[in-house]
Amino acid sequence: MRAAKIDLLKLVESMINLDPKMRFAAIIDTKGNIREAIMKSGKTSLKTQKEEEHFCKQVAQRRKMRREFDRTLGKVRYVHVEREKVTQMVTYAKRNTVYFTMEPEMPINTKIRIITKIKKLTANL
Repeated sequence: MRAAKIDLLKLVESMINLDPKMRFAAIIDTKGNIREAIMKSGKTSLKTQKEEEHFCKQVAQRRKMRREFDRTLGKVRYVHVEREKVTQMVTYAKRNTVYFTMEPEMPINTKIRIITKIKKLTANL
């Protein structure tokens, strides 16, 4: 029996709606192509869509690089990058990478709560 096809648009919409300070959410395939993405209106992460696509390609490359250490250090649970203007988060599902951004001034416990919820939402990807 085949699993039901996941509606990626609804999934990224539910991710972006987890908190008012969420900016961007994307599901990226293993090659770095954006399968589905949504940005909150009035919020920006990168200047252009082309920059966003280039960044997603690099996210996929870094995932491959991190796999080299899975045996010795264990699998990556999530990646948290704190920048002056944005917080970037990455989680890994089986066949997809989930990338999302949020406002940098959010408390860390809120960020961890969001990561946990997104990992549950995307567990079947």
